[in-house]
Amino acid sequence: MSDLTLALRQVRFTNKAFWRNPASAFFTFAFPLMFLVIFTALLGNSEQCLNPLLKHCPAALTIKTSTFYISAIATFSIITATYTNLAISVTFYRDSGALKRVRGTPLPPWAYMFGRVVHAIIVALLLVALIVAFGVAFYGAEFPSRTWLAFLVTIIVGAASFSAMGLALTGAIPNADAAPAIVNASILPLLFLSDIFIPIQDPNAWYVTVAKIFPVYHFAQAMKKSFFQLSGSGWSGGDLLFVAAWGLAGLVLAVVFFSWEPKR
Repeated sequence: MSDLTLALRQVRFTNKAFWRNPASAFFTFAFPLMFLVIFTALLGNSEQCLNPLLKHCPAALTIKTSTFYISAIATFSIITATYTNLAISVTFYRDSGALKRVRGTPLPPWAYMFGRVVHAIIVALLLVALIVAFGVAFYGAEFPSRTWLAFLVTIIVGAASFSAMGLALTGAIPNADAAPAIVNASILPLLFLSDIFIPIQDPNAWYVTVAKIFPVYHFAQAMKKSFFQLSGSGWSGGDLLFVAAWGLAGLVLAVVFFSWEPKR
């Protein structure tokens, strides 16, 4: 059996293991929808301006709050399904000795990681599809039919990049007990600063300058442009290159510092 066949079988195995835990699968998909409903209920569904610096915003530059949060929560879902879940779950597998046992089997190490990463990307795609469908059905949002290709490519680039960064982070996590705290500490502040949980009101604020250093902000901007871009193709090349560069750096760090055995 070829290494590629083994890798594809690993994708299938990881996917079956995920769906055989219905409680985990249910809340994985329900949690982002809860966020979408809560944020829209708290902040209303009024029109907001795409350019917060304008005092008098023309109607052509306004979108509903729900439309903004469909893109924002989709971004959050992708990061959660890849970066957060991979970093925490792989650390738990490492500390339980499961990774060490896998390393001792004929299965190529890259095939095992390929299965986990591809499964995370598939879950991210399903989450985005669910959120967009929910937004279209209950909030009157429009599917990005004109920019669907840019939207799909943005999702895949972001999911792959954050998967690599999640694997890289495992090298800095000392044990499974510390995994949730370290992972959340590394991502939650950026979610609040990067135009996801709270819309940016002042693009020139200091926290926006800080957020621009990290990939979360640029991924959020690329997702927004590809989802409800009012004109143009929806591509955000600069933001995607920035996210991909972080993903490449994460891949290099993961290769160098990833451990298959529990840390002491």
